[in-house]
Amino acid sequence: MKRILHQRLFWPFAAFLAAALLPSPAMALGLGAGLAILAGNPQIERTGRLSKQLLQLAVILLGFGMPLDSVLRVGAESVGITLVSITATMALGFALGRLLGIDRQVVTLVSSGTAICGGSAIAAVAPAIGASAAATAVSLAVVFTLNAVGLLVFPLIGHGLGLDQETFGVWAALAIHDTSSVVGATAIYGTAALTVGTTVKLTRALWILPLSMACARMNRSSSGAKIPWFLGGFLLAALTRSLFAGLEPWCDRGADLGRFVMIGTLFLVGAGLTRASLRAMGVKPLALAVILWIIVSVASLVAIEVGWIDLGPMG
Repeated sequence: MKRILHQRLFWPFAAFLAAALLPSPAMALGLGAGLAILAGNPQIERTGRLSKQLLQLAVILLGFGMPLDSVLRVGAESVGITLVSITATMALGFALGRLLGIDRQVVTLVSSGTAICGGSAIAAVAPAIGASAAATAVSLAVVFTLNAVGLLVFPLIGHGLGLDQETFGVWAALAIHDTSSVVGATAIYGTAALTVGTTVKLTRALWILPLSMACARMNRSSSGAKIPWFLGGFLLAALTRSLFAGLEPWCDRGADLGRFVMIGTLFLVGAGLTRASLRAMGVKPLALAVILWIIVSVASLVAIEVGWIDLGPMG
């Protein structure tokens, strides 16, 4: 009993220490993944649930650092962009899946995770298409692994290409799977990147609802998905900052707390990358996810650089 209790407390306590001692989300992610791969994580389901809950809290708290007028403008201007991106990604995913001869359920889940928001999209679409536990597990393992890679690699690529913060924020929001990795990568890159990236990513996440409804209709299922509730909290936090100027010092502290929580969250995200999860991935699903991700990443960056995607300056 004591051993089980110690295991249950180890990862949350380690996440707190990571948030308190490590200077960056990338280091926290790497440490969590390193510990999980080397020593294992018998509490992987629990740390997965906790990381999801903390992510939602962090996104809400980060809203205190973002002016509402900028959030609403970027959100409105990115609706069309995210729709085109999602549609093209899904179509390309199905084409690649057919070419590689991959199970249709896996193709649908990996494509949905790449197109919208990683694990959240997979979790929403899986019941809508009646996906098997095996197909869901493989898809989650593949997308999660690429999330971890994206969080570490994208800031390096962005600096190597000399991308400004707003450009990087839009690119990360369109090309990285999960909200946690988008927020983490843009937080590493800078405050402006975080503002743009989080807003565009949350706008992209809203498409979970129509996509899951469409999948349910195609598969004659009653399952669907709800709009992420923490989006409302994020907007309320931004509204509070905009309406009550006297609360700005407290809002700044709330945003700082959000960054603290985000570092701990990404430690727990990394803790889900175990040897067992890596073994669960098949070669073909991984190939599909990697090829699709590279095409989406390159195409979205080119579209931004040539001016096809332009949200204008934040302010």
